[in-house]
Amino acid sequence: MSQPAVELFRACIPLFQALADPARQDIILLLAEKEKLTVNEIAEHATLSRPAISHHLKILRDNKLVEIEQKGTQRYYSLALEHSLDLLKQLIHTVETTCM
Repeated sequence: MSQPAVELFRACIPLFQALADPARQDIILLLAEKEKLTVNEIAEHATLSRPAISHHLKILRDNKLVEIEQKGTQRYYSLALEHSLDLLKQLIHTVETTCM
């Protein structure tokens, strides 16, 4: 396999790890449905504690899957999938062109 393909696979590892957790999958799906929510609003739809949700949101934010908008004292979380989708599209293209 070519070095760029290997590097692209390696670059996707944190994204795959972030997406592998069912709690984070639930948060992503909830935000897809509701668009913008606070941690407390997310907690109303989840079985996790507020600190656990904050932890998962940090991982999602660190992996550029969600973004934060500050409105007064409230922080609203929403999906920000462009970067991740571009990375996955690059990976798919690389696999199709070098591995098939």
